[in-house]
Amino acid sequence: MELHDIWFVLIAVLWIGYFFLEGFDFGIGVLTKLLARDRAEKRVLINTIGPVWDGNEVWLLTAGGATFAAFPDWYATLFSGFYLPLLLILLCLIVRGVAFEYRAKRPEPQWQNNWEQAIFWTSLIPAVLWGVAFGNIVRGVKIDASKEYVGTLFDLLNPYALLGGLVTLTLFTFHGAVFAALKTVGDIRERARKLAFALGLVTAVLALSFLTWTQASRGDGSSLIAMGIAVAALVGAVGAIKAGREGWSFALSGVTIAAAVAMLFLTLFPDVMPSSLDPAWSLTVTNAASSPYTLKIMTWCAAIATPLVLLYQGWTYWVFRKRIGTQHIAADPH
Repeated sequence: MELHDIWFVLIAVLWIGYFFLEGFDFGIGVLTKLLARDRAEKRVLINTIGPVWDGNEVWLLTAGGATFAAFPDWYATLFSGFYLPLLLILLCLIVRGVAFEYRAKRPEPQWQNNWEQAIFWTSLIPAVLWGVAFGNIVRGVKIDASKEYVGTLFDLLNPYALLGGLVTLTLFTFHGAVFAALKTVGDIRERARKLAFALGLVTAVLALSFLTWTQASRGDGSSLIAMGIAVAALVGAVGAIKAGREGWSFALSGVTIAAAVAMLFLTLFPDVMPSSLDPAWSLTVTNAASSPYTLKIMTWCAAIATPLVLLYQGWTYWVFRKRIGTQHIAADPH
């Protein structure tokens, strides 16, 4: 296997890690409006991800940086063609981070409510847009012979990509609801279970439609296996949450995300951005890659840094593994 193939796989792994971890982050943000009944319950939900949300976003930075270094033409075409959606995602992530930090800085209800509204919308919008973006990458976009995107914003709003956006929104919200049930106690835990079950059923219908469409359009044997794993894991996650097995449900919902993202990358390979104008103009792991020397240096850096990052993040989750509930929220209005 060539180094550019290895880095294609590594970038896929980084996106899997990002969507697995940031997926339940986004889901918790959406649930602050769908599940929480009062400010205390909103604080419980936010506190479940308080120690880890910023670490989860490191996976996005790493995925973007790895794409820039390993496949500069892919990065350039992607970020120029998808400029507005990606800019909106970036703005949402910035405002979301500020909202987490500023929400409790003043005691006024209106102040806190405004930042909680910001958390909701800046979680929902990226959850949709990531699905739309990856839907377009897999489907193919208007790339010319110069490797430049020549389409418009409206070309990105096609039925397949919009369905992808609905899938990521419901899947992340389901993932977040399962995480909420896993990390809380009391009444909010029971309601999170019930909501997760309902969301799981909706997600299953949308995900099966999207993955079937993907398989019919670009799939092969390997992507069919990944699709089968994703569907089976999602069914298992829904069944587990119905039975009250939050740990199993969360693990299986994570497998669903991993298998679904893997399927998308399997349908892409050896392309990284297919051209809908002419297959010969598609960006591939070969014509979009950096030099072998650059990839070799990156490989050594990744081999040293990745285990340290995984150990640190694993330690963080271990330290903050206990459940919380409204009884753990102090009376202080902050």
